[in-house]
Amino acid sequence: MKNIPVAIVGGGLSGLYAALLLEQKGIDYILLEARDTLGGRIVAARSQEHHVVENMRSANSASDPATVAVTNSFDLGPSWFWPDYQQQLGRLINDLKLESFAQFEQGDMMVERSPNAPPIRTQGYKSSPPSMRLTGGMAALIDALYCRLDATRVLTSQIVRRLNNTGDYIELASEDSSGQVTTRQVKHVLLALPPRLAEESIEFVPALPAALSKQWRETPTWMAPHAKYFAIYDTPFWRQQGLSGAARSSQGPLTEIHDASITNSSGALFGFLGVPSQVRQSVSEDLLKAHCRAQLVRLFGPEAESPKMEYFKDWSRDSFTATAADANGEGQHGSAPIAKALSGVWKDCLTGTASEWSESFSGYTAGAIEAASLAVQNLPESVLKNEL
Repeated sequence: MKNIPVAIVGGGLSGLYAALLLEQKGIDYILLEARDTLGGRIVAARSQEHHVVENMRSANSASDPATVAVTNSFDLGPSWFWPDYQQQLGRLINDLKLESFAQFEQGDMMVERSPNAPPIRTQGYKSSPPSMRLTGGMAALIDALYCRLDATRVLTSQIVRRLNNTGDYIELASEDSSGQVTTRQVKHVLLALPPRLAEESIEFVPALPAALSKQWRETPTWMAPHAKYFAIYDTPFWRQQGLSGAARSSQGPLTEIHDASITNSSGALFGFLGVPSQVRQSVSEDLLKAHCRAQLVRLFGPEAESPKMEYFKDWSRDSFTATAADANGEGQHGSAPIAKALSGVWKDCLTGTASEWSESFSGYTAGAIEAASLAVQNLPESVLKNEL
């Protein structure tokens, strides 16, 4: 039995940022992540390519250009942030010295209005303020945060099964990949996982207040109903046609498509599938990819037919993200539920910390930062003093 002032349940953006804030305050904690990797809904598909760099020279020759390995990262979860009005997230990215660039939106876009009519080319539009992407993908933010933490306090493959409030402390029981259960005594729990998932997957003893439990259960989880498809090419060939890579379609299977190219590297397109999760799960991934490729050919021409790589992520099949209720939802950003019990045994010892609990940016990456910041800021005085 281990005694710890704060336990963070979830190793996504909100959990890692909460851990950083606790370390800065000198508060002992443990972070438990159910997956075997950190990041939560921030997931990167990474590929390594070799590029010839003319202004570098190999070790064997003063004249031959060098070949360097470049790791590309494609966001299977959230891709964008808007520092002009998500200022707290913007400051964190600056403090971590991460590089960013604007989403490519130069040129026309393609629109499919009907299965019975060919796609049309129309004037594109630019986001205002601009949508920004991180060099290295959103995973660069996860990596930068983790590098600043005490790794001994961060445990993966730990599924939190039960929180038992004894009145003096909380018994937290977690199960590892081998089925071994470890119990820890903690003073305060920060729930850095979606409200609906927390309410469904964790046994609370005694039960949470009925009104609070109902709110958490009815809060949609962002990304949970969605699926994303990526097609990777040698170059962003659509730009040579004066196209931005953006498209909208009422035919599908992709309803919304964007340029996902890496600066000075691979060309890429990604899209959100408009096919309901129940239908997606009734067909093979290979068939879904084939339909996506066929749509890209309709929109951008025969060069789109043979991507060198494809990635597909169906979030409704991710058991550490989606519940059955999420899979059947529309995937809209919801309103933030109450983050903590206002009375009873769970008052002042349990706080919702994930993005969905952010009042300003519920479901967004900026929401994860805001919710974690408020949760740590409002910890009880006994926890801030490291008292157990």
